[in-house]
Amino acid sequence: MEKRSDGFLINKKEHEKDFIFGSRVVLEALHSDQEIDKILLNKEQNSEMTKEVLQLAKSKGVPISRVPEGKLNRITRKNHQGVIAYISAISYASLDNVVDACFSKGIAPLLLMLDRITDVRNFGAIARSAEVAGVHALLIPEKGSAQINSDAVKTSAGALNYLPVCRVKNLYYALKDLKKMGLNVVSVTEKTDRPLYQADFSVPTVLVLGSEEDGISNELLGISDEFVQIPVAGQIESLNVSVAAAVAIYEAVRQRKGKR
Repeated sequence: MEKRSDGFLINKKEHEKDFIFGSRVVLEALHSDQEIDKILLNKEQNSEMTKEVLQLAKSKGVPISRVPEGKLNRITRKNHQGVIAYISAISYASLDNVVDACFSKGIAPLLLMLDRITDVRNFGAIARSAEVAGVHALLIPEKGSAQINSDAVKTSAGALNYLPVCRVKNLYYALKDLKKMGLNVVSVTEKTDRPLYQADFSVPTVLVLGSEEDGISNELLGISDEFVQIPVAGQIESLNVSVAAAVAIYEAVRQRKGKR
């Protein structure tokens, strides 16, 4: 971290590499199909250029947040013109294509859905375990997920360069679609006494893990097929979400290898 002349602390690495700014620069990025994590727009600005950014971003499914000018100024004091775009460090994959590719090869898909995992280090650690174990894709929402920037890639030890990441507009509807495709939805939650080891992971499966604060949302729990927990014997009630993800993933791997 370093301190700017106005007293704000900034992450110099992020400042230099992870975002672009200015209406025309952002428009050019959108037109070029560059992967963009999210766009911040001055909520008090409604110029024709801003409207064009808004329309094009919506058509491409890029998350948009209308924010006060002060927030934009804290990111950069340069002439941002009310528009800042965070650039993704990866290219996103199509969920339908990932599932279809698995079925066409005679493989039972194993997907990992992350509900509101916002900590970049946790996200990177989960991605690393998932890639090493052979998970076929990560599923994340457009909003409410860790930014996939250079820090996330570094924390994942480069795994995010190889592991397909599918960004969907709504996790609930994505789960409903996956259930129609024949995937079993297994939520790892403390709201059950059923141990992880009793689930059958040999079938096409979506593993769901939730945020550190309040776990999996009730909406996603409501359409899950199974609920399992990782047994604990100590005084601390739960594992860090990245560790929990690794435990659940490798139980699935253990079962699948045992049935070959």
